[in-house]
Amino acid sequence: MTHTSIRAALGGISGVHVTPYGVDGAINRALMGRIVDRIAVAGIHNIVSAGNTGEYYALTPDEVRVVHDVAIEANAGRAKLTAAVGRSLKEAVELGRRAKSQGADAIMAHQPMDPFAAPQSQAAYFRTIADEVDLPLVAYVRSDAMSLKDLLGIANHPNVAGVKFATTNLMMLAEAVRSSGPSTALWVCGLAEGWAAPFYAVGARGFTSGLVNVDPARSLAIHAALESGYLDRVRDLVSTIARFETMRTRFGNGANVTVVKEALSQIGFPVGPVRLPGLPALDEEDRAVLGDVLRSWGLLPSRAAAE
Repeated sequence: MTHTSIRAALGGISGVHVTPYGVDGAINRALMGRIVDRIAVAGIHNIVSAGNTGEYYALTPDEVRVVHDVAIEANAGRAKLTAAVGRSLKEAVELGRRAKSQGADAIMAHQPMDPFAAPQSQAAYFRTIADEVDLPLVAYVRSDAMSLKDLLGIANHPNVAGVKFATTNLMMLAEAVRSSGPSTALWVCGLAEGWAAPFYAVGARGFTSGLVNVDPARSLAIHAALESGYLDRVRDLVSTIARFETMRTRFGNGANVTVVKEALSQIGFPVGPVRLPGLPALDEEDRAVLGDVLRSWGLLPSRAAAE
């Protein structure tokens, strides 16, 4: 697998699919397949399996394997498929090698959540996974603690195709872009549609998205406007998702996945609750607000039509 095709996909939308559960709390494989198929049919460039919107940290290692397998099969080679790995270094390497054997195109390494992780050692964690797994790596950077030297040490690794930059430290990102060379990994907006325009302004390309689970066409329209430089159009489109994204940031981002799952349930994909420590479900008031958002997008019938 060459980095060229992966980098091209990373410059598009990296859509992170949810993990649906049945009434017994187990992964609903059939429903997950439907959701991944819908994202692939829509034309999303890179499907990320077992990312944060997929509740990676609430899944057991065996469940992560199931999520990878179902997504790879359902995608059937239409989009690039990036399998997320993480936690202990040993687990990340083992999951990454297995993902390759199952047909994944790339892996994404979650940033270590260990409270005692040293910044330079977090960078070494990413580089070691890139050394040990023979697939292009996307490094998911969520901390401002790493130095520019650490970031470039990751991005200039020959097996790192992209850095999913998921902090609001745009000055650091701008300096990283300025310090990049032709073989440096692609810097990708890791904070979804709402942050994509300022990230593009400092040199990032592409963005991640949980919205694609619900309304992939809307996410694709934002990407198309960004790539064409139509910033007024980008602002208009982002304004239509503002309430949705603001709801996701509530409770210290604890409602991030909850809003996506509730929206899916309202439009006919009963994906079940979010596992603890995420917010399991929205209250009735927030469900009603979310329903209004979905109606404004044309995904639910108007109140008048429903009556």
